[in-house]
Amino acid sequence: MVQSSPSRSPHGSGSRLLHAERRLAERYAELVRLAYLVLPASLGRHRRVLAAHSLVQRSLPDAAPAVPAPRSPGADPDRSLRLAVVRGALAQCRRPRLWPQGVRPPLLLVPRLPVVFGLRLAPRSGGAEEMALGQALSDLSAPARAAFVLLRVEGLTADHARGVLEAAGVADARVAVREAARLDASLGTAAAAVLTSDEFDACTPRARPTDLVRRRRRVRVATLSVLAGALAAGGLAAVTHWAPDTRDARKPRSADLIRVDPGAWADTSRVDFTAWPARGDRVRDRALLDRALAVWADPPSGTRVDRAPGTPADPPPRAPRLLYAGSVGGHAVVMFHDGQRLVRYGESGTGERLALARADDADVTTAAAVVLEERGGAVRYLLAPWVAESSVRDLARPNAPAQPLAVARDGVTAPVPRWTGGGCGHRPALQLRSSPAIAEHHAFLLADLGGFTPAHLTYTPLPGHGSPPARQPREATGPAAVVAWGQAGCALDPAGGSGVRAVNAWDFAAQDLPDGGGHAVWTCVRADTWQGPGDITVFLRGPGRKAQVVTRVRSTAACGRFGRHLVARTHWKSPRGHWYVLAAGSRAVTSLTLAGDVRATRSGHTLAVRAPKDAATQVRAGLASGGRLPEVGSAPSGGTRP
Repeated sequence: MVQSSPSRSPHGSGSRLLHAERRLAERYAELVRLAYLVLPASLGRHRRVLAAHSLVQRSLPDAAPAVPAPRSPGADPDRSLRLAVVRGALAQCRRPRLWPQGVRPPLLLVPRLPVVFGLRLAPRSGGAEEMALGQALSDLSAPARAAFVLLRVEGLTADHARGVLEAAGVADARVAVREAARLDASLGTAAAAVLTSDEFDACTPRARPTDLVRRRRRVRVATLSVLAGALAAGGLAAVTHWAPDTRDARKPRSADLIRVDPGAWADTSRVDFTAWPARGDRVRDRALLDRALAVWADPPSGTRVDRAPGTPADPPPRAPRLLYAGSVGGHAVVMFHDGQRLVRYGESGTGERLALARADDADVTTAAAVVLEERGGAVRYLLAPWVAESSVRDLARPNAPAQPLAVARDGVTAPVPRWTGGGCGHRPALQLRSSPAIAEHHAFLLADLGGFTPAHLTYTPLPGHGSPPARQPREATGPAAVVAWGQAGCALDPAGGSGVRAVNAWDFAAQDLPDGGGHAVWTCVRADTWQGPGDITVFLRGPGRKAQVVTRVRSTAACGRFGRHLVARTHWKSPRGHWYVLAAGSRAVTSLTLAGDVRATRSGHTLAVRAPKDAATQVRAGLASGGRLPEVGSAPSGGTRP
């Protein structure tokens, strides 16, 4: 893989080169992993694999002159190799001077080996943990990402990592190391094992063919390129002379629509609506597409326009992506995506209908399905191309197995019943599994809450012994998550969920109820919208099937990333007919104080005090940090920031 024929010199440069080559061969896989992790995810997995190998192979000349003698006491024989790889990877992360903003720069300005034709290479797919860590790394700046990899993968100290970054030309290496340390603290020691998994191993990639049909088309196109160029020149002059300078002439036409290749989703680091191909039996129906674009640009009188909260109704600013065009239930449906919004156009016997909803910053789960048709108490979804398995689970019946959901070749599902009845009626949710090309063993739940896109359901379990204080939500497919949603899901309001992006159920405390009432769990369910604000509902989940609603708070930071401390209170009737005030706090709570008609103080996370049903009380919590926390709903923020 790396070949050289060093020449001897009086100064020993040949010996140093030979030594560097030997060390590079011994550590080749580790250096490639280092380069792959530091390179920006925006390159795509195939380009990152090739770039990582190229950077390591080209690091030999830079590393050889600085390699110390093997017998130097305390020397690091790999420092120069590591430095050359990091310097090259960071250079690729920087946008070239005068390069247009928003335009991805070329991978290498000069072609470098290795070069692969006819194959797409990508590391083996990992699971949900690998996917989450990859997203966290992509959110870091390039120097901070390099610092994190040097600390966690290479095992360097903070000072050593800072020295490598400074030698690589990083202006403020201290800031990069601090940023990496913050991520390291939030992820815990388990991140080291995830970083060494197959997901980030560019030396054992999977090989898949490129688009064979597209390749054949390119050959035919190349044959006619000269003739096409001549015709285009003449046509451009004719069109320029003919086209009137009117507003209608600037409206997007069906010929301008962006159509993504069917296999693009498997070779991109941005797995969202931008990776969806155009599907449906009418994707070539220009008349239908032009009507849909015209209605979107300027809805005529009588058109029903539905907008999710916070969604602008502006016409398309540019040619949008075509996601779907076909007949669903005998009616024409067209789906677009303009980078920020989803737009659905429909035709039926009652006229035309337009629906718009925000979809910015979607991901592999929140871009996994959209509502294509709503009729007769049922919904048909259009699933993402990376969904490999689909089923339906009733949240109100956690012990019932999920039932397979039929999906047509174009991604349209069979009708799925909508949520019915108050209390605990049917609560159908989609249970989907991503393709192994995206992530191994990645299943997740989506629930129809009345929005354009179903909401992603997640679950945060009770803190266990030795678990990190800041636990991250996980997919709500495990037994404990299904039980939690089986109770909490009954109280969710599907009619008021338009614009909800994700809902997390956080079990923040557990309590043994007095008078033999059994074991209860306190749960905070947070619904985050595409706009940003979130609403919460706090439940007390006892032994019964139905959860008791404690409080609801709108537009709050509580139970989220910036509201990780929580205390709540409720009145509760025991099996013996006695009334109690119950209170519970999250992990950082060390004491609870009850004030009002009944007064009491307890150490720990929970409190249970006999009190009349109509007793007026308030609870405050003491935190391990020494601060005081009011009960949720009594403070403007609904909680405190950590």
